[in-house]
Amino acid sequence: QLQLVESGGGLVQPGGSLKLSCAASGLTLDDYAIGWFRQSPGKERERVSCINSSGGTTTYTDSVKARFSVSRDNAKNMVYLQMNNLKPEDTAVYYCAAKLRLVTTTCAGGIENFGSWGQGTQVTVSS
Repeated sequence: QLQLVESGGGLVQPGGSLKLSCAASGLTLDDYAIGWFRQSPGKERERVSCINSSGGTTTYTDSVKARFSVSRDNAKNMVYLQMNNLKPEDTAVYYCAAKLRLVTTTCAGGIENFGSWGQGTQVTVSS
């Protein structure tokens, strides 16, 4: 069974950077697209970014384009989210999840197709 664990969150000032990591175990990551999601109090969980199984295709929600970058190292069973120029509105718990339904290697499809959620890592952007 695929298990995912996020790390790398913390408190950062506006304009700062953080790099989140998503470590996989149980199954090899090669067969799965991985999404990064975030949820802040009172809001629905939203997809921030996604990377397909090979790493050749990435997607971003409009609010993070040009600031966030997703990457993966399948040999290490790791996925990363580099976050630059962070803003207070980026404050949330960040989760990674694997595409488990439909075509698992692509990012196409809604949040209901993702699973093996990690416990999340808190990102707080504040001065």
